[in-house]
Amino acid sequence: MDRTLTAFSGDYWIATGDEHEVRAALRAMGDDAQNILLFDDRTGRQVDIDLQVDAAPRGRGRPKMGVQAREITLLPRHWDWLAAQPRGASATLRQLVEDAMKAGADRPSPRAAMDATYHFLTAMAGDRPGYEAAIRALYARDRAAFEVAAEGWPGAIRAHGLALAEPAFSA
Repeated sequence: MDRTLTAFSGDYWIATGDEHEVRAALRAMGDDAQNILLFDDRTGRQVDIDLQVDAAPRGRGRPKMGVQAREITLLPRHWDWLAAQPRGASATLRQLVEDAMKAGADRPSPRAAMDATYHFLTAMAGDRPGYEAAIRALYARDRAAFEVAAEGWPGAIRAHGLALAEPAFSA
C-alpha cells in the first residue's frame, strides 16, 4: 500500500503519484522547484522526501520493519486465543491488522477523508477567505456549501481539497 503524494508550488499543482514519480517530477523542474509543499494524500499532512537519492535496493536478509513496542489491552479470552495461534501473538496481531487495512483500503473512511482535507486546507488555504466556512461545511458533509466557500481559491487548491473530501461527501 504505497502512499500517494501531491506537490504544490505556491498555488499551482505540480504532480501527484507515488514517491518515485513525484521525486522525478520535482527533479525535472530543476531550479524551478522552489517553495514546494508536499502532501501525503492519505493524511493531508506535509511530508518531506529526499530529492537527491532514490532508496537503496534492498539487500539480503530480513528487512528492518521498524517494529515499535506498545502496550495493548485485551480481554483474557483474547489473550488465550492469541496464545493458541501457531505463529505467536505478535505475528497474529500484525496479520489481523494487515488484513483489516487491506479490506478497508477500497473504502476510505469519511472521517479520515475529512481530517486529511482539513490538514491540507489548513496549510494551503488557512489564510484565504472562506476557509472557516469551508471547514464547517466539510465536517457537516455539505458539498454545496464547501464549494461556495472555496469558490475564490486557486483552482488547483480547490480541486485537490474536493478530491480529498470526496469520500466524506459521498458517504
